[in-house]
Amino acid sequence: MNIKSKLLLAAGAIMAIAPSAMAQTADVARAANTGITTGKALAAIGAGLCVIGAGIGIGMIGKGAVESMARQPEAAGNIRGSMILTAAFVEGAALFAIVVCFLAQNYTF
Repeated sequence: MNIKSKLLLAAGAIMAIAPSAMAQTADVARAANTGITTGKALAAIGAGLCVIGAGIGIGMIGKGAVESMARQPEAAGNIRGSMILTAAFVEGAALFAIVVCFLAQNYTF
């Protein structure tokens, strides 16, 4: 293959790729205008971590309460009340953290 053939092949390849490259830049520009910023992404990640942490915490509270009731059935009423109160505190803290995450999404970092 001589130089003239290689140049012709390269020019044809560039002409074939150019329309898709132009379409891609339009898609990228459109995606940039959607408003997804670092703050919003971090807020979404933070909210997800809050929910995961609250779920794990409430699960551990329930596990401990059930084990305690199994070991000492006569104290089940007191244990149940304490479990519900503690789970409500964990849920309230998680809700507060999620609200903070959603408020933080308006800031760029």
